Amino acid sequence: MAPLSSRGTGFFRTLLTRCRTPGPGQSRTPDRCRLSSLPSSPPPPGTWQQLSRLSHPDLYRLSVTDPDRFWGSAAADRLRWVEPFHRVRDCDLSSGRISWFVGGKLNVSVNCLDVHVEKHPDRVALIWERDEPGTEVKVTYRELLETTCRLANTLKSHGIQKGDRVAIYMPVSPLAVAAMLACARIGAVHTVVFAGFSSEALAGRIQDAGCKAVVTCNQGVRGARVIDLKSTVDAAVKSCPTVQHVFVSQRTQQPAAMGRLDVPLEEVMSRQSSVCPAEPLDSEDLLFLLYTSGSTGKPKGVVHTQAGYLLYTSLTHQYVFDYRDGDVFGCVADVGWITGHSYVVYGPLCNGATTVLFESTPVYPNPGRYWETVQRLRISQFYGAPTALRLLLKYDDSWVKKYDRSSLRTLGSVGEPINHEAWHWFHSVVGEGRCPLVDTWWQTGETHQHSHPVSLCNMLTGVLCVLLCDYQGEPLSGNSVSGALCISQPWPGMARSIYGDHQRFIDAYFKPYPGNYFTGDGAFRSEEGYYQITGRMDDVINVSGHRLGTAEIEDALDEHPAVPETAVIGIPHDIKGEVPFAFVVLKDDPGLDPPVVLQQLRNLVSTKIAKYAVPDHFLVVKRLPKTRSGKIMRRILRKVAMETTGDLGDVSTLDDPSVVKEIIEAHELYRKQKK
Repeated sequence: MAPLSSRGTGFFRTLLTRCRTPGPGQSRTPDRCRLSSLPSSPPPPGTWQQLSRLSHPDLYRLSVTDPDRFWGSAAADRLRWVEPFHRVRDCDLSSGRISWFVGGKLNVSVNCLDVHVEKHPDRVALIWERDEPGTEVKVTYRELLETTCRLANTLKSHGIQKGDRVAIYMPVSPLAVAAMLACARIGAVHTVVFAGFSSEALAGRIQDAGCKAVVTCNQGVRGARVIDLKSTVDAAVKSCPTVQHVFVSQRTQQPAAMGRLDVPLEEVMSRQSSVCPAEPLDSEDLLFLLYTSGSTGKPKGVVHTQAGYLLYTSLTHQYVFDYRDGDVFGCVADVGWITGHSYVVYGPLCNGATTVLFESTPVYPNPGRYWETVQRLRISQFYGAPTALRLLLKYDDSWVKKYDRSSLRTLGSVGEPINHEAWHWFHSVVGEGRCPLVDTWWQTGETHQHSHPVSLCNMLTGVLCVLLCDYQGEPLSGNSVSGALCISQPWPGMARSIYGDHQRFIDAYFKPYPGNYFTGDGAFRSEEGYYQITGRMDDVINVSGHRLGTAEIEDALDEHPAVPETAVIGIPHDIKGEVPFAFVVLKDDPGLDPPVVLQQLRNLVSTKIAKYAVPDHFLVVKRLPKTRSGKIMRRILRKVAMETTGDLGDVSTLDDPSVVKEIIEAHELYRKQKK
């Protein structure tokens, strides 16, 4: 992979990925890509070893033209099966039927642990970068397997069986990873809830999943702050009659108050065997549920299954991030998010990698924390969120340059769109202009995941993109066109359902454009054939008959060097129908003159888009309301802008709920000044 050029995709606000554009007369959605109604037998053993020698473009072409051969050979050769699959896929996007590696049985924890213990038991699996710098803990594959087995036996001894749901409410730690793998080992379904959500948010997820047990800690530590987790769980389970046991680990020395449901985890685990037979599981058995952050409404439990998800995360971890044997992979996401599931736990461990668990914050004890960690742990790939990058942008570059970053080979961005300035800083300052910057596009909410290296522009995932007309749903030919971004053939890592509401899953993703999976995003296909994500299709403002994507306006605003980030929403207008309302964060620079900057922003939008696109309102705020995964909670901004803040809904999913009060106060001052 090579660094992005100035005309490359990194200068757009969101990921651009390239899919081949069919020539004249060629169908964009051939039947063989939409359906797999005929038997698709697995390729002969060893096929993947031959295919993997192909060039990246050739391997990508194979993945979209002959997905059965591509995915079948990868699954057969990269995963260990208890029983081999007899059919690669049985999928029909018209009806939302998705099934991969039919008839196969395997165990995810075996593929993440046992296979590596057999080869290199003393290789480091996890480096727990604890809150306090320099106190990291290394866990080998043998140690992680033994801990996982003890925890799995603990769950079994308390009645947890295959198919039972277990909530995990823990900070980033080796025990949290072991809890996930222990569930996978015995066939229980885990749902990891970010250890920062309120008791109400936790209870809602436990209730929806019908969890039989909760695994938690007495407290969490982050940025030198101690967070009491056990009391949150206690409050939540009062309204969760399905919970029979709460397993409590000790992260700090502070003893937790124990009740009748509570089980002291370390004490009970110490009495359990370090060997636990792995349950053979069907390729389509549930692996985990992951609830969306609630940025767009009521959280929904997204279903991921065994083999397809594991293969997909393994393959993308290797190819997207250029992972090589011996690398130290540093994804700083929380395990409570899909990024943490895929690229802290399952993808790296399936590949036998050494993966970093980052417990702290980007600015504790100072703004050099990330880069000091890179130097000390010799991290090869660094994968983080633009939210953190924009935060660090406010500080002097010396906080980066004082540390040795020569171990870095690949940089990654995830969680939200990355703006021009953050991309440039990440690439040129952190990566010294020599590291490829991989921007990864995931579906809004944690619904599906697929990652693309923007420097390669061809991803080896079998993901075939198409643009369809917003209204008629007809394929759009040629380049320099915009439309609804859809995917015309299934891939193994896609979600299977919404837990307890499969019809909602079908209605949202398969009904809008029959025969295709609708991502919910709009996109622009450039003259070169690249796809630029322009924003959610529902994030569209209709100004006097002109349809505007909020992301398009944000792109223009973010080009101003004094603006780290913005958020634009639409509010009703008596004459125009709707008008844009821009929330703007300015750099902390005493030399800035906000009125001058705002006028320059108006000029930027007018020049880049049109005069009618210029927001009617600009509100300068210190920061935006975001979930821990970096998603802007626009419903809160909309309520503030429309002065309907009496019922903000659940704000506990925010990284820092106090931001809401700041924005409301800023808006009240803005209103007074406007009068």
